[in-house]
Amino acid sequence: MARILDEALIYEILSVVEEIPEGKVATYGQIARLIGRERNARLVGRVMSMAEFYGSYPCHRVVNHAGRLVPGWDMQGVLLEDEGVVMKKEDYVDIKRCQ
Repeated sequence: MARILDEALIYEILSVVEEIPEGKVATYGQIARLIGRERNARLVGRVMSMAEFYGSYPCHRVVNHAGRLVPGWDMQGVLLEDEGVVMKKEDYVDIKRCQ
């Protein structure tokens, strides 16, 4: 049985993340759709959680479908606000304005 998550797939996901412009966000599901795996948003989240091992990527620009930030990662909100991303609440991005 082939592994679902290999290095080529990891770098494919990270290359999409790398293209998210400053001041904008993308969702896990959007990234999954862009790589042709629309039902694998959780896989994208898994890659985001280990992206630091593959280089420097703007993973702080990836949020869930409702715009919620990663729980427990306080710096994510700070980084996004520094880029001018509009927040709805303390831990939610205004997804309609920043996507």
